[in-house]
Amino acid sequence: MPLTGAWLKRLAPQGLLGRSLLIIVTPLIVVQLVSTYIFYASHWDTVARRLALGLAGDIGAVIETQRAFPDPESQLRVMRIAANKMDLDIRFQPGGILPNVPPPPGVGMMEAALYDALGERVQRPFMVDATGFEREVAIRVQLSDGLLEIFVPRKRLFSSTTYIFVLWMVGTSMLLLGIAIVFMRNQVRSVRKLATAADRFGRGLEVANFKPEGAIEVRQAALAFNVMRERLKRQIQQRTEMLAGVSHDLRTPLTRMKLQLAMMGDIDGRAELEEDVAEMERMVEGYLAFARGEGSEPPASADLGALVEEVAGRFRREGREMDVHVEGRLQMPLRVHALSRALANLIGNAFRYGGHVWVRVVRQDDAAEVIVDDDGPGIPADKREQVFKPFLRLEGSRNIATGGVGLGLTIARDIARGHGGDVVLEDSPLGGLRARLRLPF
Repeated sequence: MPLTGAWLKRLAPQGLLGRSLLIIVTPLIVVQLVSTYIFYASHWDTVARRLALGLAGDIGAVIETQRAFPDPESQLRVMRIAANKMDLDIRFQPGGILPNVPPPPGVGMMEAALYDALGERVQRPFMVDATGFEREVAIRVQLSDGLLEIFVPRKRLFSSTTYIFVLWMVGTSMLLLGIAIVFMRNQVRSVRKLATAADRFGRGLEVANFKPEGAIEVRQAALAFNVMRERLKRQIQQRTEMLAGVSHDLRTPLTRMKLQLAMMGDIDGRAELEEDVAEMERMVEGYLAFARGEGSEPPASADLGALVEEVAGRFRREGREMDVHVEGRLQMPLRVHALSRALANLIGNAFRYGGHVWVRVVRQDDAAEVIVDDDGPGIPADKREQVFKPFLRLEGSRNIATGGVGLGLTIARDIARGHGGDVVLEDSPLGGLRARLRLPF
């Protein structure tokens, strides 16, 4: 049962339009199949049998009339009456013998009904040839004195109502399907617009001229999205304004403390105080950088590979050794300054705990990836999610004496998610840690 469900799930359309049309079309097809079966099993069978019985009755009547009036003049008169009134072209072959040929296999419904009717009404050896003529059916009956050939127009055996019924059924179904496609496409368009707006907003892009439209439920969802978007914008703006005040309020007393320490001269404990002030300054700057996130920087089209090369150039100028490989040009909307800070955090983190760093920029389906590998001690798999928490430093795998306040990876993931992507940590094939930054196009 689970295999059947999975098989049906793979065959089913993935889009809302396809699934909606499937819901509409499936009952329509089932109704048509049932109607067609009932029509073919009852109506068409009844019509075919009645037409065949009528034709077989006419042929039987002609044969019995010729037996009742055996003189040649009467028989010619009977043939003329049959041609004028019954559409039967009758020819007689004196001494003719019916070929001993069995009925062809797989005859159609009309031929089968005709065989049954002739066997019931004529009660003489006969043969039906429905393939040797384009517009007629030849029926040969063996009489005692010869072979009687009757040529019957096909219209006496076939009813056009069958084809009219099928054409009307198929035509109306196509018309209803076309109308359903038009209406469903209009409904799905509003859902797609809402999904596109949510996706752009999730990646930090501007959502312009988005208006609720479509069905009532879709409009309600769109209105809820607009309300949510405005609330998030207000929250971000309030956070930025609060951080500006925190930055001003904290930096001013720290600056005064640094000046006072510089004017104190050589006293006991001055070095420790200066170290504490410097540590406080680094923590304030790190916190502000984390809380600031992407800030108000608008996204702009930029080459991700060129940005990685630019960040790598800063480390090379500091004497760091690293290998950078960029696979092609990756032009995409980026917040250049924010993403540069994220890349610098990832590469700097790799240099802090590894001796050599390898950076690759690749394209994976609908996203671009920046892969940073180092040959350091790495991070245990069960603690890789913990290091993304603010101000968290692992004492076992990361040396606290090397600097940092535990915000580098947090800031990098915050910026990546602001672009609609993410940062994940994995085992590096080089023995250390691999940081994978994924950004969708």
